Amino acid sequence: MASTPDFELGKATEILVRELVRVKPTDHVLVYTDSESEWRVAETTAVAVHDAGAKVALMWYPAPGGVGENADRDLPEPLTAAMRNCDVIIEFSKKYLLYSTPWQLAMQGKRVRYLCLSGMTSEMVVRCIGGINVEALIEFQSKIAELTRSARRMKITTPAGSDIEFENDPKRPVFTEGVVAEKPGDYMLIGQVDWAPVEESIEGTIVFDGSVWPPDDIGLIADPIRLKIQKGKVVSIDGGREAKTFTRWLDSFNDPAMRNVAHITYGCNPGAKLSGLIVEDERVWGSVEWGLGYQGEGFLGRAGPAKTHTDGICLNASIWMDGQQISSEGTYVHPELAALGKRAART
Repeated sequence: MASTPDFELGKATEILVRELVRVKPTDHVLVYTDSESEWRVAETTAVAVHDAGAKVALMWYPAPGGVGENADRDLPEPLTAAMRNCDVIIEFSKKYLLYSTPWQLAMQGKRVRYLCLSGMTSEMVVRCIGGINVEALIEFQSKIAELTRSARRMKITTPAGSDIEFENDPKRPVFTEGVVAEKPGDYMLIGQVDWAPVEESIEGTIVFDGSVWPPDDIGLIADPIRLKIQKGKVVSIDGGREAKTFTRWLDSFNDPAMRNVAHITYGCNPGAKLSGLIVEDERVWGSVEWGLGYQGEGFLGRAGPAKTHTDGICLNASIWMDGQQISSEGTYVHPELAALGKRAART
């Protein structure tokens, strides 16, 4: 694959820093990455932060053995100390520290705005940030979030065999990922809208046919993984080699909470493509992602903590809200969403 030109990457990271993170000259910013990720994208982002007038530190460390709390034992103390003493964190590490103990301590301080860009490459930053119309995509996300908040009962199917129904609690938030707000909290790459349905109402079949991560030895899926869901819990997993690998990994933690359905996400970044890197895969246009295991407190759900977290992608989703069809096999048929979707790609 050809190298991304410096000027394209520089332009995309400037959009990241100024339009999405909205770094201020008074901010102290930490940019970090691990040994499994691309150094160049972190370095160029740090330069963009410096050019925006903020104070910036750039850190690299050996990738830990896992993600979330499963990474704790491998992290260097200088990194964990830095995370607690800054205004903004921009994370590129493939083995993300979201839900890890250092992350929890940093967030308890009520100061940090944390942006997780786990494993993003230069090429991904150019496509998924530099190549989109930020304003139109924010409008799209706001509209689909509004529709979701109003929907009490939902159904989602996919050509691979997903057929799942659930209820929403109007008191629970629906998060629109994109612009890092002024207030402290955790944020993700633009092109993702997620929430936690009422756990005990989730019933049916989820089929992962895009990718799953973690564990490391799955990634892109050749043979779909079928999950039977009852009352918000995975009660059986069927499929081929990848399904067996996934089952062994989930059960290796000896934690029943790893089989809890934690959240669902719409993928809606027009620049994203299926790559095997979860930060991009979960934003593929027209997909939905289901998270299992650890459920962040911000979802206001009842699944709660777990040893770690994993995400799986279902491609080409058809979505119904209170009986009204919103999308058909990955194409939005709702008139407002269809119009905004056409504008979301930067021209």
